[in-house]
Amino acid sequence: MRLAGAGALAGVLAAALALPAVGGAGTLVVAASEELNLSPVDLPEPPLAEKTTVLDAEGNRIAQFYEEYREVVPLSAVSEVMKTAIISIEDYRFYEHGPIDIEGTIRALAKNLASGQVSQGGSTITQQYVKQVLLNTAVTEKEKNKALEASYARKLKELRHAMAVEQKYTKDEILEKYLNIAYFGARANGIEAAAKRFFGVSAAELDLAQAATLAGAVQLPNSTDPEGGRDNRRRLLERRNVVLDRMAELGKITPQEAERAKARKLGYKGTPLPGGCESSPYPYFCMYVRHEILNNPSFGKTEESRARFLNRGGLTIETTLDRRMQAAAERAIRKRVHVSDIPVAAQALVQPGTGMIKAMAASRTYGNSARRNEISYNVVADVAHGGGIGFQAGSTFKTFTLIAALKEGMRLDDGLSAGAGYRAPGYATFKNCKGQNIGDPTHTVTNDEGSGGFKTLRTGTWDSVNTFFLALEERVGLCDTVRTARSLGIKRADGEPLKEFQTFTLGINEMDPVTVATAYAAIGARGKYCGPMAITRIVDRDGRATDYRPECRQALDPEVADATADILSGVFTKGTMRHVGGIGRDAAGKTGTTDDHATAWFAGFTPDLAGAVSIGDPRGSTEHKLRGVTIGGRYYGAVFGGDIPGPIWRDTMMAALRGVRATPFHPVNSARFGGCGTGCGSSRPMNGDGAERPDGAEGPPDGEENVSEGTETGQGGESGPGGSP
Repeated sequence: MRLAGAGALAGVLAAALALPAVGGAGTLVVAASEELNLSPVDLPEPPLAEKTTVLDAEGNRIAQFYEEYREVVPLSAVSEVMKTAIISIEDYRFYEHGPIDIEGTIRALAKNLASGQVSQGGSTITQQYVKQVLLNTAVTEKEKNKALEASYARKLKELRHAMAVEQKYTKDEILEKYLNIAYFGARANGIEAAAKRFFGVSAAELDLAQAATLAGAVQLPNSTDPEGGRDNRRRLLERRNVVLDRMAELGKITPQEAERAKARKLGYKGTPLPGGCESSPYPYFCMYVRHEILNNPSFGKTEESRARFLNRGGLTIETTLDRRMQAAAERAIRKRVHVSDIPVAAQALVQPGTGMIKAMAASRTYGNSARRNEISYNVVADVAHGGGIGFQAGSTFKTFTLIAALKEGMRLDDGLSAGAGYRAPGYATFKNCKGQNIGDPTHTVTNDEGSGGFKTLRTGTWDSVNTFFLALEERVGLCDTVRTARSLGIKRADGEPLKEFQTFTLGINEMDPVTVATAYAAIGARGKYCGPMAITRIVDRDGRATDYRPECRQALDPEVADATADILSGVFTKGTMRHVGGIGRDAAGKTGTTDDHATAWFAGFTPDLAGAVSIGDPRGSTEHKLRGVTIGGRYYGAVFGGDIPGPIWRDTMMAALRGVRATPFHPVNSARFGGCGTGCGSSRPMNGDGAERPDGAEGPPDGEENVSEGTETGQGGESGPGGSP
């Protein structure tokens, strides 16, 4: 039957060639005749662009990416009335003719010759499918225009492909493919997307009026696009009624059914298109996942090819996001920082031992509206994941100097004397990792009053004493401190090399919460560093799955990590978080307040979960400091790490770990780290002049931290005086 149809068409075209030219049609037909070849030509059918779905750790959808909003469905998932409507208006003899509808072709050819142009296609559904495939395959505008050009050469090409398609597939398979590729307007590609977009139902649920509407939209999807305004909707309604009349004319429905359907309103719902991080309930995590794909060469050689893979690939991306922990982080932030506040609080939660990112939250909504105080970048992550330049991490970096000291053999009660101010003895006192002298004997770093004297690794950390940590960094070496930080994944949020100044230990480098949380998670995992991980599995459109596992290495001696955790746990009971308190299980952490209260941090961990919280002004923390500010409806003369970030971290952890069995810290190896060795001295806390404090307290007053008066580039650290009223 198919060969007979081809032969009949050849006869029709041959007769057409004998007709006199009308306008330019004769020239077009003669030109086409040179290419006349009615043997089937295989149609390359690349996979349709399909949406990519992102799932949380429990399999719930949290985001979608797409270049074309489409959901491919089998023909069995399309209502019968929809199939009848599309066939009635587009190709009512679809199940009767071969690859080419000779009757329709003769009718169209006669009209085209009379008008002098290709004004009517006479296309079958098969030919329309071919046209859509060629259009979807086109990449450049030139290729797209060629796929749409009104020429006999293009029509002949489609006919040859149509013959091959009908040899390859059954009629039902062709109809299924056509319904999935067709564009219906309103940015909806394919029948399932169109049903949801237009009417908020699945393709299987379409009723007569809805099916007729979509069938009518296919022919002129742009001029009947309901998103285009009143005139477009009027045209769409008219097209719907044309389809209903045609269905009645063909006996597919009764005249009464047609009239009842025509009496209904258009019913367009304009269901919002799902997709993009803007519409995700977790936009910052969504952005992180998106950039994980765009930055990874294994998903394509160029960013453009990786974007096509993400937006057209029909992938299912399974991630690490824990909705319960995410909710805990969001609640804790909202409790203390309002959406309308200019300073932004950001938090990341990371699982020790895997690096899995469990939550990413911020106080300000993601978006581009200045009126709604939205923020347009990923404030929780680094530049590589859609973030900004980050905020100086402050005294959270003192932890890396502490670790370097423990690695080099110092014990928990080893210490040194720290005055009220610290000035490097000479330029060679500090050397960066290139061996260059970068000491600054011209600058004095100071503490708040009452924080000098002899300090051990414990008390110096609990009190967060700037001068102690500069002296300790001098002892262990700046480069050793930098290398320790790097071993725990520390890198600047802006992607630039770490700044290796003598004040490195005071947190002069701009960081992001994901990076800091991941570093602290490694301490909680007894020194096992695992790179931050958001994607656990990717399933392609064909069901092939690729699993992703944590990338881990032993960055620290487990016993060094144990000793670090032991010291940092005292921050909650005897240090700068004692006015906030612990979380009812083993936990450790470090506050961070930068020079002159530019930003504030808290980073901490348990063996089960780690987190980092930052707060700063995204307009520029140096110019817009956290002094004399109202945040969350409360006035702060100056914001410390223990004022806002610390309580946010505490509330988050208590909620996030509720119901999770507490894992204790591993005991410290007392034989290795107990007592003191060469750094023994009075453990009684001293005043700045070296005299013992009469109260015998081991830490500063509640909320009190220390201050660096340095204002030159590269200076930073804890600030005081302590606490807000």
